[in-house]
Amino acid sequence: MSRSRHSAAGSMRCQPATLAWLMLVASAAASTAGSAAAIAGTGAAADADFTAPAAASADSSAYSPGGGAALSGELRLRRDGHGDNRQGPLADAQRALPALAAPAPDSSQLELGLRGHWAWQPGLQLQSDALLWQSRPDGQAALNHARFNELQLSAEQGGWAVSAGKKVVAWDVGYGFRPNDVVQQETRRTLLNTPLEGRPLLQLEQFSTDRAATLVWVNPQRLQALAADSRGADESALAGRGYWRDGASDWFGFARVGRHSGASLGLATAQVVGEALEWHASARLLQRHDGWQQAATAARGSNPWQQATLGGTGQWLVGGQWTSDSQHSLLLEWWHDGSTPSAGQWRDWQARNQALASAPIAQSSAGQLAWQTTPLAGPGLQRDNLYLRWSWQPERWTLAADALLHPADRGVLLSASLQWQGERWRLNAALRQSAGPARALLRQLPQPRSALLAATLAF
Repeated sequence: MSRSRHSAAGSMRCQPATLAWLMLVASAAASTAGSAAAIAGTGAAADADFTAPAAASADSSAYSPGGGAALSGELRLRRDGHGDNRQGPLADAQRALPALAAPAPDSSQLELGLRGHWAWQPGLQLQSDALLWQSRPDGQAALNHARFNELQLSAEQGGWAVSAGKKVVAWDVGYGFRPNDVVQQETRRTLLNTPLEGRPLLQLEQFSTDRAATLVWVNPQRLQALAADSRGADESALAGRGYWRDGASDWFGFARVGRHSGASLGLATAQVVGEALEWHASARLLQRHDGWQQAATAARGSNPWQQATLGGTGQWLVGGQWTSDSQHSLLLEWWHDGSTPSAGQWRDWQARNQALASAPIAQSSAGQLAWQTTPLAGPGLQRDNLYLRWSWQPERWTLAADALLHPADRGVLLSASLQWQGERWRLNAALRQSAGPARALLRQLPQPRSALLAATLAF
């Protein structure tokens, strides 16, 4: 735990030349933006507290009837730390063979995000979101990266819109889990909310005041790719969403046909009850799904755990939120994810861990133990989950605490975060810790503790 505390409070380091270069680029972008700097606060919206599932279900498009250009951006410095686990399959493997794998280092990261929006009459737009960053794991050389989170051309005319390029399209109404997020397939409950990386797609949308219909072809470039090379969000698929409003109720229908996963159908709703309460629900039936499978006859010296296309399953979520006049908010969600390993598969996994740990110390058994951490890397572990979240937003501050509970093994994942939002600066701090019985899956994660510090300058 001492290492985790040191990570959270450690200094944020980067090469002076790199910092100077990024600051120069940021200053140039800010100067070019001119009066557009006044709208730079759009970056802060990514860290806003959850308010309404219906609002979260819309995609990232924002059509502007007028022409012109706008530039904005963010410069972010962050420090990520964690505590390595002293129990679990990876810890057992490292005790058997210390040279097998070095502990994962803490890291510092400097990020520069540049957003551009160009609009022409009638209704033609180009939107871009570029990200440049340098990561420096402790004790290792710095790594430089660059990508476009979004780069898409769109046009709108008379209630119709078409988009092409790399774009964020995030659907569904849940907070902790989204069964019908069939395009973006976003990782939820991260310690820091940052702009998402979009997916390559073609999109057609028809909308009115209280109705909308959307058709998306995501990852068209992977149409002929093998299943092994296009799992999850990388699969080429055709997805559709229908939306309609009925008084205080929002309704959504979903359909998806994947290149190898087949068809799925979903339905979601968000209902407002009075001024302080809302509830939401989402469900999806899948013909096939991608999941972890242990090969019965894996080659010697190879990982027996592989992603495979498995049979049909279902996912569902139900939740509600209460918000007070004093900006306190309580969220409760319960969900089932049939795409995660079953209780029987996890029992077999535990038994295999025990058998390997008790075997004579050898390089082969240590390697097999290390590979047992593979299914722990999935976005979800247990099929049934209970999620509780409290938040409070007094003036410029946002305080939040949450708990993810696994009733099957009584594992708990606890998180706490603090954010201060100024006119241009945003400061974040967050902590996460797993708890529960020693045999709980969350207690056997390679890094059960994590911490984060971040400072963001918007321009």
